[in-house]
Amino acid sequence: MEKYTENEYITMQNTLHTEKAAGILRKSTVGIAGLGGLGSNAAVALARAGLGKLVLVDFDVVEFSNLNRQVYTLDDIGTLKTDALAGKIRAVNPYVELELITRKITSENCSSFFKGVDVVIEAVDVAAVKGVIIESILTEIDEIPVVAASGIAGYGRNDKMAERRIGRLVLIGDEETEVSEGVPLFSPRVIMAAGMQANAALDLILNRRLK
Repeated sequence: MEKYTENEYITMQNTLHTEKAAGILRKSTVGIAGLGGLGSNAAVALARAGLGKLVLVDFDVVEFSNLNRQVYTLDDIGTLKTDALAGKIRAVNPYVELELITRKITSENCSSFFKGVDVVIEAVDVAAVKGVIIESILTEIDEIPVVAASGIAGYGRNDKMAERRIGRLVLIGDEETEVSEGVPLFSPRVIMAAGMQANAALDLILNRRLK
């Protein structure tokens, strides 16, 4: 396998993304809460974009049932998601700094995990934990925006996937279609939402600093 140096990665990113934008991204950090279908796909997208640092938070291990929508493979089953995702990211871009936090997110520790990041991506499945993440970041940390997702189950309905901004909160999805009988999580819609979350994070970072 051919190896590339960090300088070669920087040159590639400067060429593809412009030197100014690539330089901003290399100095930026995104925190991702939950490394399932949304978080794992968003993290890889940001690594490909040349982000400087990712703070990855999840307590769980990869399961067989995760493979229909997450970036993991059969070889990752039983591995901590933090470790498995780190391997996937380093195979794409080994020069992204990774901070791995293998802990459950609670109201007591959430804000401490993400102090110092530029954007937080909320990517958990449990509604109560989603609420904890959004409330903790928006009330306990000044200025940091949160990119959350709601309504990403099922298939089709591309026209319903949207972005809505409420102050520092960005909501991705149709805000309606939740998992239910006959409406499972399919990878295309999950990956679409993850891409929109990663794209929103880039927008928040670059628009703030390119002006």
